Amino acid sequence: MKDWAHKGEQALLRFQDISLSFGRVGALVGISFEIGNEGIFAIIGPNGAGKTCIFNVINGFYRPQKGRVYFDGRDITRLGSAKIARLGVARTFQNIELYTGLTTVENLMAARHMLFKDTIVEGAFYFGRTLKQEVAHRRVVEEVIDFLEIEKIRKVEVGLLPYGLRKLVELGRALAMEPKLLLLDEPMAGMNMEEKEDIARFIVDISEEKKIPVLLVEHEMDVVMDIADNIIVLDFGTKIAEGPPEEIMTNQSVIKAYLGYDA
Repeated sequence: MKDWAHKGEQALLRFQDISLSFGRVGALVGISFEIGNEGIFAIIGPNGAGKTCIFNVINGFYRPQKGRVYFDGRDITRLGSAKIARLGVARTFQNIELYTGLTTVENLMAARHMLFKDTIVEGAFYFGRTLKQEVAHRRVVEEVIDFLEIEKIRKVEVGLLPYGLRKLVELGRALAMEPKLLLLDEPMAGMNMEEKEDIARFIVDISEEKKIPVLLVEHEMDVVMDIADNIIVLDFGTKIAEGPPEEIMTNQSVIKAYLGYDA
């Protein structure tokens, strides 16, 4: 079990006393937590608890009224989404956000676009740094395709793929950004049991083999309890518990939030 206190070590992500409101509705109320440089960290809670709001604050989609977000030692609270992505934060979404008219390879290459450093002239005539970068970026994309075992669909238009494979391509696109932190927003939603098992395996491999810390929002409690190192629980925008799975499973506040009564 990972030590999430990271004493003496600077946290990779620090979510500090964040409050977010929409009008009179408090979406997040004084939420704080830290993530280190390894492991799988899960956020759970009933629908409307504020889980995706946390992701949107980290990504720069939402601006909190109170608190600060620090990533890799830098205050990113007011940065734009593109700048935050360039710093190394990659994300998948609840609803698949892919270029359906492009192939799997083309979608993964699109994720590398922000890493290109060529000039307009180099890009127009396809020489110099452009050519060298193209080769390097394609190498990364091919490594992602091999890692996720999606070689058979590399040249298939994403819009023609079944739902489960499209979710895999979206995960691949996030990995193609070579992130320092991977945010996964309900990666198993709408999948059958076999697909869920595959995604869970890939998430563990991403954490253990690629050494990329994962922040996961998911409703599949069996999977979360099985793969997460530490879990934060939200209810009505408030953090009601945090700890390893074995503690969360027996926490009375968590049981009440999910079941509606004291166990």
